[in-house]
Amino acid sequence: MDKEAHRTSEPGCVASPRVSIVLPVHNGAAFLDEAMQSVLGQTFADFELICVDDGSTDATPAILARYAAADDRIRIITNRPNKGLPGALNTGFAAARGPLHTWTSDDNIARPHMLERLVQTLDANPDAAIAHANYSVIDGQGRVIGFQKVGPASEILFGNRIGAAFLYRAEVTESLGGYDTALFGVEDYDFWLRAARRFHFVTLDEDLYLYRRHEGSLTDTRALRIHRLVGQIIRRELAAADDAGLRARVLMEHGLASRLDARLGMLWQACKARPGLSLAKAPAIARHLLFHLVRAISASLAGLRQRTA
Repeated sequence: MDKEAHRTSEPGCVASPRVSIVLPVHNGAAFLDEAMQSVLGQTFADFELICVDDGSTDATPAILARYAAADDRIRIITNRPNKGLPGALNTGFAAARGPLHTWTSDDNIARPHMLERLVQTLDANPDAAIAHANYSVIDGQGRVIGFQKVGPASEILFGNRIGAAFLYRAEVTESLGGYDTALFGVEDYDFWLRAARRFHFVTLDEDLYLYRRHEGSLTDTRALRIHRLVGQIIRRELAAADDAGLRARVLMEHGLASRLDARLGMLWQACKARPGLSLAKAPAIARHLLFHLVRAISASLAGLRQRTA
């Protein structure tokens, strides 16, 4: 994990907190107050909040300093230059003192009982290393526009079923070596995939978090790159899978789910591995191919019009 950083404030107490929360932020002034208040308003108060200012040039440093001056549970670390989200997470967790870890984003909101319920869940399940829960989706104005029910870790190859509300033991961080800085945009999915090989997850069927979707969201601005990185890490995981049927189902699922590229390689591999699956999925495959054919034709015509305009 990356331990190179300049700390601008020291912890105000000697005793280690039960939970270490990392909040990485790069130019996140727009929603940062809401995110900070949601953490400080938790019903479970035995935590430290490690705010990693990842090279911000807006009002972020001033906002963080204001909160740190008022609450000694807050620690500020400044990265210069910025390291990107996975690097900022690694910086924060390298400084974490608590036996339980989680992180949140500068544009999201933790419901008041999030930490309390996740801590209770891990305490009640000593064999589990990771607890996670459902969440709602909000827009830029904070209006709820969706709900996401998370799935068991046994289904993680089919997609990131872990979600945005989670708590895990420090041994997970240590064992996995933190977040992969080469996988900016899918660092969380990669982390959970690697964790699922070694640790037991427990799912809490409660809505504990508000995940914000807005124009500046990473998953919107870098959608295609993220999409292709997901394909990369899925292929990596499947290379170690012994179950040929599982590999075929996962490839088919990810191939058909794509609306950004056709993923013909994935579909072809699935069809070769399990011809029966391709027959069963023939209507869905046909719709998928037609969608991407129409999309490609539309893009070509639009390009042609631009060149001749």
